[in-house]
Amino acid sequence: MTSATRDTRQGNAGERPDREAVHRQVVDIVASRTLYEESYLLPDSHFEADLGIDSVILESVLVSVNDHFALSPPLAEGPATIRELVDAVVRALGDGAAVAPVEATDSADTVLETVLAAAGRHTAYQRHQLPVDADLESELGIDSVLLASVVADAARRLGLAESLADGLTDSLGATTLRGLATALRTARDATPPPVPPAPAPAPTTDAGPTGATPEWDSRSMKDFVEERDPDLFAKTRGFATYLRRRKAEHLYWYGMPLRSRCGNRAVIFDELTGREREFLMFASNNYLGLANHPQVIEAICDATRTYGATHTGSRFIGGTNTLHKELERRLAAFKQRPACVVYPGGYAANLGAISALVKSYDTLVVDRLNHMSIVDGARLSGGIRKIYQHNDMADLERILKRADDRSGGRLIVADGVFSMHGDLCDLPEIVRLAKEHDARVLIDDAHATGVLGERGSGTTEHFGLKGEVDLELGTMSKALAGMGGFVVGEEEVIEYLRYYSNSYVFAANIPAGVAAGLIAAIDVIEAEPERITRLWSNIRFLHGQLADAGFDLENTRSAILPLVVGDERRAMEMGRAVRARGLYCQTVVFPGVPLGDARLRVSVTCEHTRQDLENAAGIFVEAARETGVLPSAA
Repeated sequence: MTSATRDTRQGNAGERPDREAVHRQVVDIVASRTLYEESYLLPDSHFEADLGIDSVILESVLVSVNDHFALSPPLAEGPATIRELVDAVVRALGDGAAVAPVEATDSADTVLETVLAAAGRHTAYQRHQLPVDADLESELGIDSVLLASVVADAARRLGLAESLADGLTDSLGATTLRGLATALRTARDATPPPVPPAPAPAPTTDAGPTGATPEWDSRSMKDFVEERDPDLFAKTRGFATYLRRRKAEHLYWYGMPLRSRCGNRAVIFDELTGREREFLMFASNNYLGLANHPQVIEAICDATRTYGATHTGSRFIGGTNTLHKELERRLAAFKQRPACVVYPGGYAANLGAISALVKSYDTLVVDRLNHMSIVDGARLSGGIRKIYQHNDMADLERILKRADDRSGGRLIVADGVFSMHGDLCDLPEIVRLAKEHDARVLIDDAHATGVLGERGSGTTEHFGLKGEVDLELGTMSKALAGMGGFVVGEEEVIEYLRYYSNSYVFAANIPAGVAAGLIAAIDVIEAEPERITRLWSNIRFLHGQLADAGFDLENTRSAILPLVVGDERRAMEMGRAVRARGLYCQTVVFPGVPLGDARLRVSVTCEHTRQDLENAAGIFVEAARETGVLPSAA
């Protein structure tokens, strides 16, 4: 915190502290750390018994209080209620300083106050950390999903329909809290015009499985995010009705079970019709075909017979065996880094690593299109989150410059390969800017491990920057054909993560058989480099076929080929048309991508034959023409 901020909080020397102002600011801090509404935070509510604030959260509250009021010496543990905490702050301030009320908005501006209160509840920021003219994404780290929650909350308290609030957020494009308040004020004070319906997609000749064209339900999964009802399960009933309709139209086909190995082809059981069918498989992350490799399967079977189906504790308590240690050694060597820690999954690795390293006084700088596990790790950490526009290095530099005067640390986190877009982070510029601004870098190599670089070791090898990135993170459920996640880096950092990552300490890890299969997978990658060569030959061929046909593939440079459609209905209908022709790939809609950015996501593997690729290109073109994604053939 800067001295100017502290002066604002403290006032002039010699004045007695204003207890009412201290109370308001303490409540603001507790609310930001617990996400409670301020009305719940009564003076004599017990932190643990009444509010459920455990020792870890209470410690973060005390750190924020000490920093906010510049207390020296800092308060130690002890206060059990807000009244006791306020008393302790007043005593610590003594006669040396007065505390001014929180400076900010005109209290008569109830709309802006409502917006600020909602933003505080959903972001864990304190009021003084929410400048009303700061950019929502780059300065406050409020992404589109979080903004939807803030808007719905504020709209409800202002007596506005949440559907109207959604329209304001999407159509007016408010980029600041003041702008959002202006939009809501206009809606409150005037008779709002009806939100215009989304443009209807081009007609499709596929009328769905019933043979008739039903009335279109224009809702998306976003409409169920912030439904409020005294019955917690009310939202589930509304979504169930929506989901049944999508399934009946054969538009949502998620989670259909395989009845075979997943290679270039797979047998899938259609639960809607009760029939099974073999599909060309372009929805698998088995990039190097190792999930079906005899050496990998045999290693899993042998280790399972030796060590049993699973272990009976966390890594610290009876859950570590020699295969876990060997896997960590092999992963570190494969990534050419000193040390490695293995987590139960890639999601757990991001949650654990980010929340262990970043605290409320640190700044986390993230790409707008990062994977949700990074987003959730940022929220769990409680750090100050800044979002830079996707791969916009000028925007990243602006954010880092603005964070230079902060006392805490800075961590830049980006995907190596962006999972829904297939493009790569601008790692050389990220590394350069990190060095210039004393920031650390974590790169998530989930879709880069086994794909990028001559050896397949990932993004840093691809860019010739081995050893220049502080932490490389990955998952083992894709090219490595197993389960689990990992982080590699300097030994002292890895050991810190091992002791402070809750998702490592308090969770069981991967079974020994899986660890053995992963070790065997690394053996195959190193012994058969032609798998990577064949993968890239397939990628280049199918990319060329689809680009020549006129598809928008964005800037993909990986095994992920996005067929960008935009409109959600048209993307789902194209996905249905593709499946009808015997090919399965992922149809990605909200929340996988923002509204208006729907797509089909095609994954290429080394197991695809040239015939598979030619057939796939033909199917995509036919389905796109049928649904209006591409113009009909002349």
